[in-house]
Amino acid sequence: MDSKDLAQYIEATDGISKPWLLVQLRLKKLEERKHTLSQLEYLQEIQAIHDDLMKLGEWWKGIEKQVFE
Repeated sequence: MDSKDLAQYIEATDGISKPWLLVQLRLKKLEERKHTLSQLEYLQEIQAIHDDLMKLGEWWKGIEKQVFE
């Protein structure tokens, strides 16, 4: 699945309100353009995405089955 397909899936399933799916989209887009980035730029972008993911906290607690199955 490329980033376009993932974006369409997120839109179709009302995933725009689910920040963890947006993180996945950011990762997919980064993966697709990795070859155009220097190693430093790539690592900086990975770090930024990781930082944003960590800010989400433990959003999944109590809804594990709904989210992960």
